[in-house]
Amino acid sequence: MSRIDYSHKSNAHTLNGAKAAWPKLFPAGLPSSILDVGCGTGTWLRAATDLGVTDVVGVDGINIPREQLLFPRAKFLQKDLTQVVDLGRRFDLAISLEVGEHLNEEHAESLMDTLVLHSDLVLFSAACPGQPGQHHVNCQWPSWWQGLFNKRGFYCDDSVRWQIWNESQIEPWYRQNIFLARKDPRLASIEPRLKTVIHPDLLPYLAAVFYKQQFEDEIYDGRMPTSWYATTAFRAAILKLRRTFQRKKPVV
Repeated sequence: MSRIDYSHKSNAHTLNGAKAAWPKLFPAGLPSSILDVGCGTGTWLRAATDLGVTDVVGVDGINIPREQLLFPRAKFLQKDLTQVVDLGRRFDLAISLEVGEHLNEEHAESLMDTLVLHSDLVLFSAACPGQPGQHHVNCQWPSWWQGLFNKRGFYCDDSVRWQIWNESQIEPWYRQNIFLARKDPRLASIEPRLKTVIHPDLLPYLAAVFYKQQFEDEIYDGRMPTSWYATTAFRAAILKLRRTFQRKKPVV
């Protein structure tokens, strides 16, 4: 099974966000069966079950410990997401939220095939270019993923993005990146391209990455003051020695 360097211990996806999102995304009522590909600890499935959905299945590439799962362990499956997953059944809705960026680009097709194999309706989001996070190796704009759905006879609609745009309880990456894909070969690829937008609440995260990269470039290009290079190594050595000493200090 392919190993992805990702830990769910520092989970940035909240249950409150998912609970706030579901009624906005599906105001007429949630689908009766939901598959979550890349479910993590299961915040979205737990929120769905709290709203009355009983038929849920969560799949993740990492084995989530029982104590971290927010939905029944019996409904969780560990699968290699770099390969096409076939559960042998269909769902009213498949979701994959902030997952695609964790798979190398050559595995994006497999993720798409897994989703469309299980449902004609997919709720999808993935990190945009520059969006920080663990093991973000394939950050793309929604229109890139739209093209992969189009190849499979799905048309894409981001009206759901604007339905949750101003909901502060929902994490900003969902509000920026989310869209729906529906199977309809007649409309696939002729709908407008999904817009490239940046949510204001995501700007601080993107700016932090930009300034970190700018700082690193200045260091490696030799653009920092001479005094910085002269003193930094010395300060780092002192800190290293201090940590080493503290670790070796006997406990009394």
